[in-house]
Amino acid sequence: MSEQQILLTFGGIGLAALGCQWLAWRLKLPAILFLLLGGILVGPVLGWLDPQAMFGPLLMPLVSLAVALILFEGSLTLHLSQWRDIGAVVQRMVTLGALATWIVIALATHWLLGFDWPLAVLFGTLTLVTGPTVIVPMLRVVRPKATIANILRWEGIVIDPIGALLAVVVYSFIIASAADEGLSQSLKTFAGVLFCGCAFGAAGGWLLGQVMREQWLPEYLHNLASLAAVLGIFVAANQVMAESGLLAVTVMGMWLANMKGVDVRQILHFKENLSVLLISGLFILLAARLDLNALLGLGPAVLALLLVIQLIARPLNVALSTWGSPLTWRERALLAWVAPRGIVAAAVSAIFAIRLDEAGHEGALLLVPLTFAVIIGTVVLQSATARPLARLLKVADPAPSGFLIVGANPPARAIGKALQEMGCRVLLTDSSWENICAARMDGLPTYFGNPASQHAEVHLDLVGLGHLLGLSSAGELNALACMRFRHEFGPQRLFALASGLEVRRSDKHRASH
Repeated sequence: MSEQQILLTFGGIGLAALGCQWLAWRLKLPAILFLLLGGILVGPVLGWLDPQAMFGPLLMPLVSLAVALILFEGSLTLHLSQWRDIGAVVQRMVTLGALATWIVIALATHWLLGFDWPLAVLFGTLTLVTGPTVIVPMLRVVRPKATIANILRWEGIVIDPIGALLAVVVYSFIIASAADEGLSQSLKTFAGVLFCGCAFGAAGGWLLGQVMREQWLPEYLHNLASLAAVLGIFVAANQVMAESGLLAVTVMGMWLANMKGVDVRQILHFKENLSVLLISGLFILLAARLDLNALLGLGPAVLALLLVIQLIARPLNVALSTWGSPLTWRERALLAWVAPRGIVAAAVSAIFAIRLDEAGHEGALLLVPLTFAVIIGTVVLQSATARPLARLLKVADPAPSGFLIVGANPPARAIGKALQEMGCRVLLTDSSWENICAARMDGLPTYFGNPASQHAEVHLDLVGLGHLLGLSSAGELNALACMRFRHEFGPQRLFALASGLEVRRSDKHRASH
């Protein structure tokens, strides 16, 4: 391809990604659905995009690096305080439940599609993962209760490296079987990947945390440092032990998120924006590589496999994982329905299919279209039905139309009562115990403390809240609260009342808009 064609292709991918994300926002469906369809349209249907010709041998390394950054961003949201509440369920979902899912999918793939046992077992490892790339956008649309959302988010992030690790072990077993070293080589690979990934991840997380906590770098370089650290740890871990990089970056993110005295919010916001870009580009590129003839050639057995995954494998996983837990049957039902497959399944299947095909394993290239069929099927079905099902089961949070009111003084209480009478959820915050007591006497929900404090980040209940009213007599607190909640609510939903003293101040003494 010429330089001009490459530039045009990059620009086209960017515009297509933006269009898919906008369409998903307007229709309130996960963007992955439109990204997949867009990639298939510009790739195998119209023939406008050929990723292999465009990137050549750089394609798969770029995919691997992008997946590493996505996993790191997701693991930055895993706080151990949440793990104490839902840890038992998540632990079982990513161990016992994942094993059950793996067995069911492998059996179904072998019997329904005629795959040999090694490929069927490998396919089971590829499709037992859900992943944050599909779970998080779906949660934004479905808006289930916090307990369900946390379980699905934790499962999606933790199961990705586990699934990738299992895929590496099975792949190693398939390759080593030819040399009669299958079992011993697989055990060595498993132990090596686990040890190397955890060691590199913990070391990288601790070192980056020290750099940030001790201010060895200026704040404006923290994002660049974290990006460089993720790429460095990923590459270094893979150099020592092949395929251990995904586990390393996941451990690194979890370590950093739970390290005392380290504020990861700025990094998290940067990585969230970067992840949207990477996910959008990756899905278009991977979908553009899809062989539609191979996908259609799989026949109606694919639909039977999808039904087995949706109606047998996932419910069995949830039933085993939630046995004896305090979750209600309604919450378990939603958990049993929501398990879309995402970018890690697509990327890892593409990587291993190519390697197995080069090693002469017959039928290996069918892994890619079959994996994409599962991704498309689960995303389409669950995107269309998860939100109505959550409402039917009464486990969906209300729309974020309520108001967080900073200040509980008489005007704030009067506005809060009026909004509450109109059916809006309100929450008043104040550091004055006298004002909080008066608000509680009026029947208004309250939070005693500073809404921008560390305590508020853990204990402030924002369910159903989507606007902020800064009505405190302390103008600086209103400005601080607006800065704190700008990311959650959006700048168009923040309103602060300036006091008479602030109005009289000159520009250099007033907070900026």
